[in-house]
Amino acid sequence: MSTATYTVKGMTCGHCVSSVKEEVSEVAGVTGVEVDLATGLLTVDSDGPVDAAKIVAAVEEAGYEVANQ
Repeated sequence: MSTATYTVKGMTCGHCVSSVKEEVSEVAGVTGVEVDLATGLLTVDSDGPVDAAKIVAAVEEAGYEVANQ
């Protein structure tokens, strides 16, 4: 199992969090997603390494941006 963290910019409410969680959880291999609205921290658990570009693409699909990418 592996865990990766990302910082998401632009989230302002619970709906934002739900949108990000929904999109990221659909990425192949992802087993768990936690999003902290206050810090913008996205934690992704997976069976093995997941391509960061796929996570970034999922966040962008939800309408937000990953910092430092």
